[in-house]
Parts: sequence; structure tokens; C-alpha cells
Amino acid sequence: MYKKKLDLTGRHALVTGGGRGIGLACAEALAEFGAEVVIADFDMKVAAEGQAALAAKGYKAETVKMDVTNSAEVTAVADDLAAKGRTVEILVNNAGIARSMTPAEDVADEHWLNVLDVNLNGVFWCCRAFGKHMLAARKGSIINIGSMSGIIVNKPQEQSYYNASKAGVHHLTKSLAAEWGLRGVRVNSVAPTYINTPLTAYAATDPANAAMFKTWLEMTPQGRMGEPEEIASAVQFLASDAASLMTGSIVTVDGGYTCW
Repeated sequence: MYKKKLDLTGRHALVTGGGRGIGLACAEALAEFGAEVVIADFDMKVAAEGQAALAAKGYKAETVKMDVTNSAEVTAVADDLAAKGRTVEILVNNAGIARSMTPAEDVADEHWLNVLDVNLNGVFWCCRAFGKHMLAARKGSIINIGSMSGIIVNKPQEQSYYNASKAGVHHLTKSLAAEWGLRGVRVNSVAPTYINTPLTAYAATDPANAAMFKTWLEMTPQGRMGEPEEIASAVQFLASDAASLMTGSIVTVDGGYTCW
């Protein structure tokens, strides 16, 4: 019974920013459990690379160009898939950017707006566009990729704008879960720690950031960074019927970081 609950065979899934890193791992996890996956990215070269990586492991995925900051484009993609009889039942809002190490008093308007536009507005545009079709079908699972930074304040880097964007994602998650709970759509978030991806490579590989990287590990009870597949495992669970009673949850996958 329990194994069957994890099965996603035949379900349509879309992963934003699914061409690399956490997004690609999520796409692979969903495909492995039978979902028909679409990789959505504003950079089609990256999307194609992700598609090829999945194909090398025996998984099929489609690609679609979609800039999450363009609400009209997001809506067009959602409507087009639905019109083709492929209403998205699993949406992973993974696309995001990380701009760190700027004190709040030095943050330019463009900087603040750019981070909020991608990390928060983009999540809402996707939830709204794909959520309408899920609500019409009275079924669906949305998983937003938040961050432990939406729960705590990171040290030593200054990143008030990033933290605020991810806290917004978490509260948006709860708000939508409350609104849509009786209408068959579940909305949850995964809040990762520092994950080994191109976004964090600067800290792990640049000697100039050695002290910061040391602090990251010292503040993590497990003493290490996470891997993309460790986040994807949580996403796959939340997408499945095994998590049927979960909505509005912020699932921390952080090696214990938020314990301290």
C-alpha cells in the first residue's frame, strides 16, 4: 500500500529552473516515479542540457521556455499545456536567484526588486496560473522551494533581500494552502540548507570565502552541505499521495541548521 502511494505514473509535472541543480534533481526524482516531466526555464540551452542529462539516465522530459518573472508568459504555458490535455498536476517552483553579501543600507532598488521578482513574484505567478487549472480539476500538488533563510538569518553574509523573499514564499505557501485546501490542491514548501550547486560553488571553492564556508559548516549540526538529490527526495514525497494529509507545511531539509 505504501509503495503505491509514492507512484506518480501518468501524472503531469512541471519544474521551473529544472535544467540544473536542485531543479534537475527534482525532475529526475519525479520522472523516476513515473511522472511525465516538463522542464521550464528561461534559458533553453540550460533546459536542453537538463533534458539530455535525464535522457542519459533513461528518462524522458520535455522543455519549454518560460521566464517566471513574466506573468503573461507563465499563464500562456499553463494554458497551452491544459489545452493539449496535459494539465499540470505537480508543480515544483524551483527557479530562484541568490545574491548575497550586500548590507541592507547598500542595497539598490534594482537589487531588491530583482530578487523579489524572481524568488517571490515568480512563485506566485506560477501558483496562480497553474493553480487555476488544478482547482478546476480539483487535484494538484504544488511544492515551492523556499529556504532555511526564510526561517533564520544567515551568518556571516548579509542578504536581507534574499531572506525576505524566501520568508514570503513560506507565508504564500501557507496562505494558498488555506485557500485551496477544500478544493483539492495541496501547497507545501521545502526549505533547504546550503546545497552543492553552482549557486553555492563560490563559497566552497574560493579561498577568499573560506572563513564564511567554515562558519556555514560549524553552524550545521551535520557539519556538511546538502546534495540536490536530498532536496528532490522531499519534493517527490510531497508530490505524491504519501503526503496526502500535508498542506501548508514548510519542510526543513537543513542538516539541523535551524536547530541552533
